Amino acid sequence: MSSEPSHAPSAPPAPPSPPASGVQRAVLLLLGVVAVAGLATSVMLWQRLGGIQEQLARQSADAGAQSIEARTLANQALDMARDAAARVAVNETRVSEVALQRSQLEELMQSLSRSRDENLVVDIESALRLAQQQAQLTGSLEPVVAALKSASQRIERAAQPRLAPVARAIGRDLERVGAAQVTDTAGLLARLDDLMRQVDELPLQNAVAQAAATRRMNAAGRTLPEGAPAPAPDGTPPPWWRATLQRGWEVVRDEARQLLRVSRIDRPEAILIAPDQAFFLRENIKLQLMNARLAILARQYDSARADLSAASSALGKYFDPAARRTQNAATVLQQAQMHLKGATLPTLDETFAALSTAAAGR
Repeated sequence: MSSEPSHAPSAPPAPPSPPASGVQRAVLLLLGVVAVAGLATSVMLWQRLGGIQEQLARQSADAGAQSIEARTLANQALDMARDAAARVAVNETRVSEVALQRSQLEELMQSLSRSRDENLVVDIESALRLAQQQAQLTGSLEPVVAALKSASQRIERAAQPRLAPVARAIGRDLERVGAAQVTDTAGLLARLDDLMRQVDELPLQNAVAQAAATRRMNAAGRTLPEGAPAPAPDGTPPPWWRATLQRGWEVVRDEARQLLRVSRIDRPEAILIAPDQAFFLRENIKLQLMNARLAILARQYDSARADLSAASSALGKYFDPAARRTQNAATVLQQAQMHLKGATLPTLDETFAALSTAAAGR
């Protein structure tokens, strides 16, 4: 069975819509506005992009120029750095040369200073040795004192610390020399010369009888001998024949008295000495005194004392100890030996040792 659908009543017709052209027109208008806005935006963006591109191009050009300039400056800086490095190297070389020259100059100045000090030390030592020789020759300490004072003043003017020990040694030697005693060498030599001239007049022990007779004959003019005639009251001398008889009587009487003489002989060799041996004895004593004189001049006081002691021993052994001349000669010899004991000049060993140390540079 077929049934046909029943036709439902149709819906009432929709109200009439606005015309499509208006809507489209609005849409189109909107799209146009949007398009215009987009176009304007695109134009603005393009313009802005163009400006940015131009700015970027300018910045790129500026950057390129700056890079070129920076490269140029870098090259210049590199060149300047190279120049500076070269100059620094040259300056370092010059500084090293200057330092080397300075060190050489300092060494030269030190060597000159050392040479000056060494020359000063040598001059002082030479002056002191010369003064010591003069003192030995003259027997006076004035040359040594003057040389020590001059050396002290020169060291003070030099103002070198390494010479301070030398100055102290000079001061001590100066005090020692000032306290030393000086022997009168000239007076001592004069006394020895007088003694050498008197040796020939000294009486020997075996000539005591002749000396006594001589003394009696010399005294005959001063006193009247026994049995001699008295002068006249008026002071006139006796006759010549009477005086001749009187002298003959005195000679005979003295010879008779000397026929027998008792005396004590302690040294037989002094009595038995012959006349020719007496001459050589006197000459030997003179030689001993002369050797002592030369030894004193040469400042060999030990040898001088030995010669004087030998002369004194011979004087007491062979000559008459009771004679006044013998006693005077013995006294002169003893005084000479006493003077020679203190005649040794003080030495300058401490100063010379200090000078040697300073010259060695220690």
